[in-house]
Amino acid sequence: MSDLFLIPVAILYLLDLTLLFIFGVNYLYLTLESLKKEPHSRQKRMNTDQAETHKPFVTIQLPIYNELYVAKRLITAAAQIEYPPDRLEIQVLDDSTDETRIIVEETIEGLRHLDVKIHHLHRTQRIGYKAGALAYGLETAKGEFLAIFDADFVPPRDFLIRTLPTFGDPSIAFAQTRWGHLNPNYSLLTALQSLAIDAHFAVDQYARYHRGRWFNFNGTAGIWRKQAILDAGGWQAATLTEDLDLSYRAFLRGWNACYLQDVVVPAELPVSFGAYRRQQHRWARGRMECAQKFIPEIWRAPISMGQKVEAVLHLTGYYVHVLLILLSFLYPAILSLTQHYTQLLGFFKITAVFNLTAFAPTIFFLAAQHHLGQRWVWKTPKVLFMTVFFSGMMLNTLRAALQILFRRRSEFERTPKFGILQRRQEWRKSPYQTRFDWLIICELAFATFNLATVIYALRLGNWAIAIYAGLFALSLFYSACLSIYQMFSVSLVKRSE
Repeated sequence: MSDLFLIPVAILYLLDLTLLFIFGVNYLYLTLESLKKEPHSRQKRMNTDQAETHKPFVTIQLPIYNELYVAKRLITAAAQIEYPPDRLEIQVLDDSTDETRIIVEETIEGLRHLDVKIHHLHRTQRIGYKAGALAYGLETAKGEFLAIFDADFVPPRDFLIRTLPTFGDPSIAFAQTRWGHLNPNYSLLTALQSLAIDAHFAVDQYARYHRGRWFNFNGTAGIWRKQAILDAGGWQAATLTEDLDLSYRAFLRGWNACYLQDVVVPAELPVSFGAYRRQQHRWARGRMECAQKFIPEIWRAPISMGQKVEAVLHLTGYYVHVLLILLSFLYPAILSLTQHYTQLLGFFKITAVFNLTAFAPTIFFLAAQHHLGQRWVWKTPKVLFMTVFFSGMMLNTLRAALQILFRRRSEFERTPKFGILQRRQEWRKSPYQTRFDWLIICELAFATFNLATVIYALRLGNWAIAIYAGLFALSLFYSACLSIYQMFSVSLVKRSE
């Protein structure tokens, strides 16, 4: 390799490791903060007498789009929430283009005996996707507060009773509750997803809230003050994560928020890897769009430096995948350089100190299980695999980043739900199947590239690079092969009908 590449490769490698180290340190910081004893209540809550006497009008919004299998479950659960009927209304914000609309109408008719006001609002044009549906419902919503539940969630009966007291503090814009799981044991895929979601809520959201950092409304299983939505500019479809977008606009307007760890709303986890891939792409692109939109405003905001730094790390979290891709391409160059310039071995050995945070995500996931009272030791093997599995989405995230860079539009693609709760239930006959994604071919090619790096590293006796490249290859092969397996499985089931 020419001397021309020596300095650029060394600088890129050091910069990449430094940024990964910063994200790793932040994982550890949030983990430690989540394990601390909860401080004295940061939020002011209305007292018990006030909570009993003051019953504000509440609108429950249920945004749905082609949900044949879960629409009835959602509407029924929402109608059974305990609250005075004269102070409650439900809006079914239905953008469906299939038989879901009929199911919604039949379900509402069957719930007339509950004396709950349920409005079926159907749009023939899905302008603005979910954000557009929520904005459409907001125009006629009578509620002072708006509770929102996506189609895959099943709200508990006491949801409003346990969340509304939080708004005794007039500065609270929204209250977010913790997501639970309806089918975590359906497959390895759902088990891994449950671990990731647990970590996000039990560590990430919990620590950010109790340290006074900004966090986000997660789009569902939460409740908003209508005044805060209007003050922040309402629901907007400028990004693919309208929930994160509105959350940061509210914070920038001076509002606060509350995270309620003990209020759990269970949801159905995607059983299709194609659906999971689509969901992760939407989340990655939406967060990157929000980073581009809000980081300049965050640095100008009258908040502490700690809040600014943490907000930036929060919005740029998905760029870890991009950094891992760069690292994968740098490994062969580094191996070649150390072979031709043996004096560089000392430099690259020094950079090994950055590997101290390599297990930060593992600690992050395990801490969440401990925080939730689970037998975390027994979940260690799955958590270790979860750390590897996390890397398998790196090209999926890169695609989102490139779409933003080249200003390519991306539609809001919903995550298909099949009403799957038990292992024996079948989902492959459903019409809601994802199309073949050509990214799978890229994943196989990139996995092979990393495998070649492993062989090269082993020949040179560099075990550290061999291990990391091997983990990248494993995660990419798993993502691609599981996608292919499920795709062929769906095809065989349909042919046998």
